[in-house]
Amino acid sequence: MWLNTTTSSFLLTGFPGMEKAHHWISIPLLMVYISILLGNGTLLFLIRDDHNLHEPMYYFLAMLAATDLGVTLTTMPTVLGVLWLNHRKIGHGACFTQAYLIHTLSIVESGVLLAMAYDRFIAIRNPLRYTSILTNTRVLKIGMGVLTRASLSIMPIIIRLHWFPYCRSHVLSHAFCLHQDVIKLACADITFNRLYPVVVVFAMVLLDFFIISFSYIFILKTVTGIASGDERAKALNTCVSHICCILVFYVTVVGLTFIHRFGKHAPHVVHITMSYIYFLFPPFMNPVIYSIKTKQIQRGIIRLFSLPHTRA
Repeated sequence: MWLNTTTSSFLLTGFPGMEKAHHWISIPLLMVYISILLGNGTLLFLIRDDHNLHEPMYYFLAMLAATDLGVTLTTMPTVLGVLWLNHRKIGHGACFTQAYLIHTLSIVESGVLLAMAYDRFIAIRNPLRYTSILTNTRVLKIGMGVLTRASLSIMPIIIRLHWFPYCRSHVLSHAFCLHQDVIKLACADITFNRLYPVVVVFAMVLLDFFIISFSYIFILKTVTGIASGDERAKALNTCVSHICCILVFYVTVVGLTFIHRFGKHAPHVVHITMSYIYFLFPPFMNPVIYSIKTKQIQRGIIRLFSLPHTRA
């Protein structure tokens, strides 16, 4: 029997077979969510409030923090709704919107990491022209370009979800909506929706990674040409935080891809856990990395949380 796409809902899923433990599982997840909100929220506040951080490098960091907040705020309501209240129903419109935001923000994160690599490339290869090349207007255009690229590239497959009849089980395998989950329930020709995301991943995420890699090859070539050892160390140190964020993001992407492609016989809870790691680990780690490795951010945090009498 076919489901009516205008009135029916999908059912979200928490951790199958572990329903009695959902409240306990929600505790560490909630702590991670709160940490992500506080960490990335603090970065955004510091960059807005501290004039010493009004530089292209930190504007791109603000874009990364905003993207991480977006991913968290998009997934958190339905995840906690399932784990706390067993609220599993989600309408088609809400589901497709959530899937659109999740996948768009994933592409945005890759694009922001690429923009940050360009920032480091200019800062090290052409330091005297750094501020004249990366003006505020150009940074804003890059940010808008990253957002536009992601939002337009994901739109075709999400629009098609509204046209499909859903005649199979309406139970999704996660506590949030993903495109690859939804199309499994469609009773229609989903060839385009299967192939197009592969093209997007290859054309954007993998291409971004290769461009980032090549940019760091040129950066290393420039750094090795610097005579002073202290200057070489200082130049490389400005890249360490970004490199760590790249590794965190792409390692989780590769891990999730391997689980989906080669872990078909792995327990379903492994797939679910890996999905949570993919969506939560980078947003959790990025502010930690920049707080530990970037002195300007450290000073801003100390200034923010210092008591009034210690500032005097």
